[in-house]
Amino acid sequence: MGDFRYVRYQATESNARGHFTGVFGLANGLRRRGELTDEQEAFVSTNNAWYDAAYTDPSTVDATVYDREVNPGARAWFKAEATHLMERLPGYLEILDAHGVKWQRVESDDPGRVVYEDADQVVVVPH
Repeated sequence: MGDFRYVRYQATESNARGHFTGVFGLANGLRRRGELTDEQEAFVSTNNAWYDAAYTDPSTVDATVYDREVNPGARAWFKAEATHLMERLPGYLEILDAHGVKWQRVESDDPGRVVYEDADQVVVVPH
């Protein structure tokens, strides 16, 4: 682990709102559009369920976390020490690669103003 405290996997290009969609949003977008193979669909379904069970959805704790007016551009970051949550990411990244979806790993010690925090993640409004 380097000097950074937070890790995020996201699109290399911003979307129409100027935000960089995270790895789960990118994979789920492919899923919603019916672009996944049966094997990829099974992977995403199984692992999304695992993530839902393994850590808290910040919006269930605070409904305003992702509110565009209250916290514009809010995005989630893994805490660098939450390696147990990042172990499943390579499968998502392989799916993105297979579909030509460009992604990047971003590391930061200060990604923005923290609006939610738990043991494994933070949600921040970028600087």
